[in-house]
Amino acid sequence: MAHHQILIIGGGNAGLSIASKLLIKDSSLKIGIIEPSEKHYYQPAWTLVGGGVFDVNDTIKLEKDFIPKGTTWIKDAVATFEPEQNQITCKSGNKHTYDYLVVVPGIQLDWHKIKGLKETLGKNCVTTNYLVDYAPYTWECLHNFKGGNAIFTNPNTPIKCGGAPQKIMYLAGDHILKNGLQPKSNMHFYSGGGIIFGVEKYADTLNEVLQRYKIQTHFKHNLVEIDGPNKKAWFENEAGGQIEQSFDFIHVTPPQSAPDFIKTSSLAVPGNPLGWVDVDKFTLQHTRYPNIFSCGDASNTPNAKTGAAIRKQAPVLVENLLHVKNGGSLDAKYTGYGSCPLVTGYGKLVLAEFDYENNPMETFPFDQGKERWSMWMLKTKVLPWLYWNRILQGKA
Repeated sequence: MAHHQILIIGGGNAGLSIASKLLIKDSSLKIGIIEPSEKHYYQPAWTLVGGGVFDVNDTIKLEKDFIPKGTTWIKDAVATFEPEQNQITCKSGNKHTYDYLVVVPGIQLDWHKIKGLKETLGKNCVTTNYLVDYAPYTWECLHNFKGGNAIFTNPNTPIKCGGAPQKIMYLAGDHILKNGLQPKSNMHFYSGGGIIFGVEKYADTLNEVLQRYKIQTHFKHNLVEIDGPNKKAWFENEAGGQIEQSFDFIHVTPPQSAPDFIKTSSLAVPGNPLGWVDVDKFTLQHTRYPNIFSCGDASNTPNAKTGAAIRKQAPVLVENLLHVKNGGSLDAKYTGYGSCPLVTGYGKLVLAEFDYENNPMETFPFDQGKERWSMWMLKTKVLPWLYWNRILQGKA
């Protein structure tokens, strides 16, 4: 049984940037990182892959090249938590103990919750940008689209990158418009949510974008079943009734939740079926286990689940963990900052930034509610470079 001063569960954006920031503050720390995957993905670019403007191979690198020097990479997956013993058990059967635990394993994609989806995904023009293997197929479907019904779905659960279901829809709308296909195309957005976007300033712009691409919106409609060979999808409405929709092309965003090994543990929010890690939304400390911290997509913080949120959460988590370790107080506070670079077409982007109260928290000295080419360049060029070269190293 190995012991770690700090044990981090998850080697994604949150896990690696937190480990790096901890070591920058104190290089003597003994840190273990549990991560089963040998590959590391830059997922925000999968929308661009689906839109045909980014090479999927540029979103994949080797995990080993980004594990911070001085940490121990445990190539395993967590099975159970034993927080009273400050211990976790891995799928291999190996046990690890810790002084402090950081739980950042990311989010789980619940494909099984949509009947028939797994059998047809990646064929019959049923696609998703939420898996690296299918983002290129999204572009193949869009490139070959010659008119008909193009459907885009958004579930009624929180999801990573809340804007992603819309981004590919707007790229498709622009593609359809520029190729003269709009007169013979019907675009539909079926969303389990109730509005297009939670911040009015950005929603106003998005409503104009919807009109430009002639996209019909259907709110409070959740995808429950799909028949790929017969090109039919069924959506459940608020009243529990179902409507049938035929499609020629459909992009599916799956329902999402915390990973099962968290859901079934005492770390999860009691009674919450999605199983998020139960933390204080400002300090990121667990509500019942003071030596456990969590942030990112698996936590119950009520903000947008984005990499931009992690960039603001990680320094707060690091500062508070080290304060607790050194006998101090939880001084650092997370404001709920989230950012959603809303791609609204080729060469166009609205950079939405906001806090827990859905108040805009903008970085740049201009109106970010407008579509801008400069923000498209930020999304396509600057942010991928920052991610691989600064963020994972804890320096941005």
